[in-house]
Amino acid sequence: MNKKVLALGALTLASATVLAGCSAGGDASSSGAAGDGSLSIYAWAGEIPDSVISGFEEETGITVTVDTFDSNETMISKLAAGNSGYDVVEPSQYAVQLMVERDLVAPIDQSKLEGFDNLAEKFVDPSFDPGNEHSIPWAWGTTGILYNEACTGAPVTGWKDMWNPAYSGKVYMLDNMLSAYIAGLQVNGLSATTTDEADIETATDSLLEQKALLGGYNSTNYADLVGTGDACIAEAYSGTTSATAVENNPDVKYIIPEEGGTLWTDSFSIVKGTANEDAAYQWLNYTLRPEVAALVTDDASLASTNEAALPLVADQSQVENPAIYAPAESLQNSEFIVDPGDALAFFQDGWTRVRAS
Repeated sequence: MNKKVLALGALTLASATVLAGCSAGGDASSSGAAGDGSLSIYAWAGEIPDSVISGFEEETGITVTVDTFDSNETMISKLAAGNSGYDVVEPSQYAVQLMVERDLVAPIDQSKLEGFDNLAEKFVDPSFDPGNEHSIPWAWGTTGILYNEACTGAPVTGWKDMWNPAYSGKVYMLDNMLSAYIAGLQVNGLSATTTDEADIETATDSLLEQKALLGGYNSTNYADLVGTGDACIAEAYSGTTSATAVENNPDVKYIIPEEGGTLWTDSFSIVKGTANEDAAYQWLNYTLRPEVAALVTDDASLASTNEAALPLVADQSQVENPAIYAPAESLQNSEFIVDPGDALAFFQDGWTRVRAS
């Protein structure tokens, strides 16, 4: 999966949704009038393996239906319209914030959870959902750098290398506003979560300076370009595409930049007003089991938030692939990207100037 840490359109519309007025979150799910032995899930494509679904159905007798979305924008809009029919959704971290503000997801009763202590420490009490009151993390990844050492001629260590004129014409940035600003901010020693107008302007100046070195903005086939050497270095999302590039070419490396990089996580949340609450908690508890959580790596090539699952992953080469599981020491300065609120306007203004330059 190529994660879009924060898609501009998604964040803009989702923020507008939050400001749109009274809550639409109180409508009961249409998936069952009083809990009908079914569970309807709305999730990212490719993030819930069939093996997880079939195992849950076999054990519980609950019929699971999974619909998929391609952006948090789509998911939030669907729930905000009311009567979505979904019981469980899978928002990214900033979307959890927006959905809580909109009263679209229910508080999680921690007393009903089994296996919560299996989660890795960095996913417990996260900044975007204090106390995990509305979300249980499932899969995670990073925003970092993919590079071809045969092209760069030396190891790459950080965002600063993406401003190296030696790679002119072979540097690619993600075609995503806030993803680009991660590099623009952190290369200047600034936080990727800043909402300060002066900080954002500093990052804009850096992105404008970098523009002359770029081969382009690319969120689709950048891994292929790095693999062939048509790109020396690219801002990249972890996950299947980058992991495959690393596996297929020993010269291709994925790193978390020394300046920080960022983390994303996709979590399960219970839809406010669902009639299938019991089934939803059964789902949360099932997916908190280490042997189940390991399947997100074995069968979907994604990193599991469940620390107890790691020894159970059948293909340990995936755990060792930094484009799936970034080494813990490299994550010390990584940040969760969260909703920038009103500061979104500063990013939009700067991005317009960058893209027009």
